Amino acid sequence: MTELDKMLTIDNDSGEGVMVLNMGPQHPSTHGVLRIILKLAGEVVIDAVPVIGYLHRGIEKLMENRTYHQAVTLPDRIDYLSPLSNNLAYCLAVEKLLSLEVPPRGQVLRVILAELTRIQSHLIWLGTQANDIGAITPLLYTFREREELLDMFEMAGGSRMHTSYIRIGGLATDVPPEFMPKVKSFLDTLPELMKDYEGLLTKNRIWQMRTRGVGVISAEDAINIGLCGPSLRGSGVAHDLRKSNPYCGYENYDFDVPVETAGDVYARYLVRLEEIRQSRYILQQAMAKLPGGPINAPIPQVVPPEKERVVGDIESLINQFHIMIEGFKVPAGEVYFALESPRGELGYYIRSDGSEKPYRIKVRTPSFANLQALPALVKGRLVADIVAVIGSIDIVLGDVDK
Repeated sequence: MTELDKMLTIDNDSGEGVMVLNMGPQHPSTHGVLRIILKLAGEVVIDAVPVIGYLHRGIEKLMENRTYHQAVTLPDRIDYLSPLSNNLAYCLAVEKLLSLEVPPRGQVLRVILAELTRIQSHLIWLGTQANDIGAITPLLYTFREREELLDMFEMAGGSRMHTSYIRIGGLATDVPPEFMPKVKSFLDTLPELMKDYEGLLTKNRIWQMRTRGVGVISAEDAINIGLCGPSLRGSGVAHDLRKSNPYCGYENYDFDVPVETAGDVYARYLVRLEEIRQSRYILQQAMAKLPGGPINAPIPQVVPPEKERVVGDIESLINQFHIMIEGFKVPAGEVYFALESPRGELGYYIRSDGSEKPYRIKVRTPSFANLQALPALVKGRLVADIVAVIGSIDIVLGDVDK
């Protein structure tokens, strides 16, 4: 008998007053098509089992049936609130198989894009979390700022969300001249905007009553369950892959890993606010050190030629055709590469058989790992607290189901 079957079977002798209730899969506060089977005693949660799979699209298998270059567009769709993080993780994994090094300018631009993505993801989280609990104004503020960030992504990659802008070997194109001034303008205004968010929430008595002491998990339990990202750091564990396993030159940036020890919804809120500030600090450093030069590795068998050359040079046109249609062979072997996405450890396992297509791809998504903690976080709490707890672990169902 499965855990779900056990929950749906109520012993009348010992379960008097116990009710089994469906929350979702079409509930606005489950942040996607998530179904939770709740066992309740009145309004108190006795047990909770997440039921997933409603958004499964088979992205890993889709990637295995495309060339490495053609598969670049699919990771963006896994976590649709931080697409560039998946974009970057996949490309770094393939580059590790190829033993390929991206030039310094391309590395710094990747850091800029990753941190802008982190800020816009945390802004979405902040607005929707506040809205779920009953504060509407922060949602309007944070989506206003998010629009500016999406404009930057469109300016660089031609699309607001699923840009597929980071490519194997570098980037699709260099950023336009107006990109950096727009980023600087946004970073200059961000501290005042943060004051607005905190003025509405941080010391708000209702906000504190709904978040303090709710969804508590200790550092030991968080590690044992497999929590990652801000959800782990909210329990006092200072683990961040940008520090412990640096990539894209993160070892050359000065920044702190925000940590709170309370392990509750409020602690996870404070961690994400501070992460926005730290991302701003990283962005300022990256913009100050942005070098000139190429953005792509000089490997014509892997990196398509620039568009200007394709238009005027028949050899470049043929080379682009080969890469886009036929692909390129990747040495046989296997690799696992992980980075710190806005939700935590995002890892790509890729196995190559030496052909133009990956033999096996497995994505370790942070939302899937973090969702495991939900039963422990809500047990013994009220039904109304479930909404606050789900929001605090910041799941994306595309990231859970793939």
